[in-house]
Amino acid sequence: MHINLIICRVATCHKAIYGKGIVIDAFVERQLPLTEATFFILLSLAPGPKHGYGIMKEVETLSAGRIVFSTGTLYGALKRLLEQGWIERGESAEPEETGRPRKEYHLTDLGRRILSAEARRLEALAKMAQLKLKDSQA
Repeated sequence: MHINLIICRVATCHKAIYGKGIVIDAFVERQLPLTEATFFILLSLAPGPKHGYGIMKEVETLSAGRIVFSTGTLYGALKRLLEQGWIERGESAEPEETGRPRKEYHLTDLGRRILSAEARRLEALAKMAQLKLKDSQA
């Protein structure tokens, strides 16, 4: 099994190739690698919109307890992701107990492309590591 892994970090690079010829556009590629926290925030939103507390709990679960956000840290990260255009904020159909609309977050198309690219990058790295480990045992 042969894995192509080209990571471009120069202005003249126009694509990155991960695994079986999967091409990632240069803008998306420049956003990688994601921090573990950012990866898990985006991943928590992949199935659909969530409010802040839901994101916080989902990230803790997905990371097996490695990432536990304080409220301030989570909302700081969400603000950055909103500014980057990776997520958007909307109003939930279910209001808060006070009757005010509850804010929820969802992935934008760009956020989903970045998450997918990072998942492919991590998969290619894991496959490469498995091959190297297998070769070293032979």
